[in-house]
Amino acid sequence: MEPRLNYAKTNPGILKLMMQVEEYKTTTEFDQKLMELIKIRASQINGCAFCLDMHTKEARAIGETEQRIYCLNAWRESPFYSEPERAALALTEAVTFISENGVPDDLYEQVLQHYSETQYMDLVFLIITINSWNRLAISTNSVPGDYQPQSSK
Repeated sequence: MEPRLNYAKTNPGILKLMMQVEEYKTTTEFDQKLMELIKIRASQINGCAFCLDMHTKEARAIGETEQRIYCLNAWRESPFYSEPERAALALTEAVTFISENGVPDDLYEQVLQHYSETQYMDLVFLIITINSWNRLAISTNSVPGDYQPQSSK
């Protein structure tokens, strides 16, 4: 497998813009493990091997368990996730598959049982961001395997 191009070298402005968007996550109140679960789940749905490689490594580096990472694709049938995490994962799926059913009112209400309206919007933005990264990596054929988390570099 070969990359089509290196988007960071071909158009550095795109990487700069995406990194500015990515930086927003540091202003949210979410725990890093939840953010990595969201990134992994959206990347599973989108079939983004590059982002799956990156975010599973990041999750392990911050102490996420192998069990929770491996069962994420079947989170509804797994007892390993809290109710707030389940709400965030359901929202991740709805936003990632937005053209199918939108974000139903009952899901919106479910999310608001665990998060404020501001946090709801932050979750939506985090989900949009990983979906954008997935589309960038897939469309440029980014090759997984070499990524190393910051904590292990």
